Amino acid sequence: MKVLHVITGLGVGGAEQQLRLLLRHLPYEADVVTLTNPGAVARAIVREGGRVRNLDMAGNRDLSALPRLTRLIAQGHYDLVHTHLYRACLYGRLAAKLARVRTVVATEHSLGETRMEGRRLGPAVRGLYLASERLGTTTVAVSTTIARRLADWGVPEQRIQVVPNGIDAARFAFDPRTRASVRRQLGLPPRAFVIGAVGRLAAGKRFHTLIDALAELPDAWLVLAGSGEQEQPLRARAERLGVADRTLFVGECVQDGTAPAGHRPTLAGLLCAVDCLASPSGEESFGLAVVEGLAAGLPVAYVTCPAIDDLPAGSAPGALRTGRTAAAFADALGELQRSGRRLRQPVPDAVRHYSVTSTSAQLVRVYEAAAARAPRPRAPRAAPGTRTAGPAGLPPAIPTNTSEKEESR
Repeated sequence: MKVLHVITGLGVGGAEQQLRLLLRHLPYEADVVTLTNPGAVARAIVREGGRVRNLDMAGNRDLSALPRLTRLIAQGHYDLVHTHLYRACLYGRLAAKLARVRTVVATEHSLGETRMEGRRLGPAVRGLYLASERLGTTTVAVSTTIARRLADWGVPEQRIQVVPNGIDAARFAFDPRTRASVRRQLGLPPRAFVIGAVGRLAAGKRFHTLIDALAELPDAWLVLAGSGEQEQPLRARAERLGVADRTLFVGECVQDGTAPAGHRPTLAGLLCAVDCLASPSGEESFGLAVVEGLAAGLPVAYVTCPAIDDLPAGSAPGALRTGRTAAAFADALGELQRSGRRLRQPVPDAVRHYSVTSTSAQLVRVYEAAAARAPRPRAPRAAPGTRTAGPAGLPPAIPTNTSEKEESR
């Protein structure tokens, strides 16, 4: 089976990192198309031997991307197209249909109660999603919480399959030497109590709550790993509350040893350096950062995390569900700070439940079942006004010789 993954962008994010991890474990020949933003994760995939093409889409309404994507799919002779994230699902499903691909799978990574990938869930967003969903074969939900939301929207339950995000837990194993090294790298005092937070610096992640809580926690530090439009407002808030000297913004951290050049640690290294993880988002679709924190042996304070809440009670004894307010986080994190504990906790059952070897095997079964019930193939056709012979007009593959200087931009 030859598979094409279509994703909205390949900057550092949960869905993007998840795709990269799956490519290592799925037993198929696979290519990747990103509609825009071939960032750090795209370059990491290429370094690992994958091929990524950038469609260089100008925006949500750049309709010229549709015939280009259709032509790419048709010329690639793909057996299955797998789309990830909202914009890629809209364009990818339709392009696959035009190219006469039999089997189209979409993964829904980020459907919240009121927002999807930062956009409000108004009638237009919902209507477009449901219209495109009917063009596919199967929709994968990364949690049972998302599966319920999809069903409530009107997606037929027989078209929904739950395949949770996977994690390579061994990569997050605690290493005291890495802890000491990263603390020196970041300028953290050796004995300081350090709170970690990981995610896109967007309003929905509510990281301002942690800055407010930090003001109530003398001698504690906060390390924020991520980038986004809220970075400057968060920096200003830390200045205003007098905690800027104890708040570090370290930028995007990838999952393993392919971090961008310069001062940024890997995500695993960062989790070694901190003493707990905090997740103040009130609307998570899975909660991958929480699971990664547990894999590193950290206690975790969180507001919402379907990855934990959908499991039997006791699956994650190191995870504490807390209130949404800064006061609630100050209480929970302050208790951890006062306890003086710095030893790592055993990796809980929840982490083993999300082993990437298990979740990738589940996805293989979804692919096979979807292919088995797909209609018989017909000869592919190009989008109107395009040619199908030869490689002319296809977006170039991202080169393998990306320099470290480019990586650090």
